[in-house]
Amino acid sequence: MCAWDHWWSGEVKMEMDVIKEYIDFAEEQGWPYMLIDWQWYGPYNKAHADITKPAPQLNMPEILEYARSKNVRCWLWLYCTDVNKNDSYKEAFALYEKWGIAGIKIDFMDRDDQEMVNWYHRIIKEVAKHKLMVNFHGAYKPDGIGRTYPNLLTREGVMGGEYSKFSKRVTPEHNVTLAFTRMLAGPMDYTPGGFLNVSMEGFKPKNPTTVPNSRCAELSKFVIYDSPLTVMCEHPKYVLGQPGADFLKIVPTVWDDTRFLDGYPGEYIVMTKRSGKQWFIGAMNNCMKRVVEIETSFLPAGEYEFEYWADAKNADKKPTEVLKKKVRFVAGKSLSIKMVSGGGYVGVFTPVK
Repeated sequence: MCAWDHWWSGEVKMEMDVIKEYIDFAEEQGWPYMLIDWQWYGPYNKAHADITKPAPQLNMPEILEYARSKNVRCWLWLYCTDVNKNDSYKEAFALYEKWGIAGIKIDFMDRDDQEMVNWYHRIIKEVAKHKLMVNFHGAYKPDGIGRTYPNLLTREGVMGGEYSKFSKRVTPEHNVTLAFTRMLAGPMDYTPGGFLNVSMEGFKPKNPTTVPNSRCAELSKFVIYDSPLTVMCEHPKYVLGQPGADFLKIVPTVWDDTRFLDGYPGEYIVMTKRSGKQWFIGAMNNCMKRVVEIETSFLPAGEYEFEYWADAKNADKKPTEVLKKKVRFVAGKSLSIKMVSGGGYVGVFTPVK
């Protein structure tokens, strides 16, 4: 999981205290990464842009030392045109390795012609030389090269959470459909995690950014959507101490097993994924409230401690409201999942020793 500075407002404040605030956020949540986004090296896509020199107001050694003290590693955002200048990326990637950077997020390629596809391969190979990972934003859909180059963790190629900043197109129906369409092609950098949840009827693009679904529907994206590097979009002040923040401390981003349990494109989906001996379950709904009965034959025989986060009874009016419970559960028993309009559900089964 990765904290990410300033999706929530649509503004970028590339300042030392802001970056440290998000590093603190990652530490508090137990996440290994923090992404320093655009303008860390000043104005991008300009003749003078230099991806080896931090903006004057930033002390990169101090930032990286602070991150190390918090057991957090940093990712860096790059504009693709700035990367391409005179093969400057070779010098930059070597520098990032010395800095101890975990990976890079390259943005705004916005093409899938042969020249660009070849460029992707060159970049992935070069970052691998310097033990860096990569996330392609502004990218075409996955084409399987992640099997060849495992340092390619994820890519955008999806109408994801960012669109809620300026569009009404990211509806509950859209989010459910993604699980049956785009996600089948490979990992997607949707950037989930909006905690300013509102109803679809009450939604409009604004600052700070709201999202038109329930809190539990937002949590379900962390189980349902596949992205080994999952970038959490929200500002820490809207997450810490709020319902569901505890789930984001425990949900993995890589899995040992994945099962589709129930659903239909555009209507709802229920999936379960295994990490070690724990099974996580996530359900996401469209704009029609529903109850889904799920068989739990995926669980090995035995008794489990089952902790779940469900839409509260009034979540249709107050989408941030969550019902959280912990119960004993016997494998094979039916599980009833109730979801409001734009709702969701998450839970984790832990074997009782």
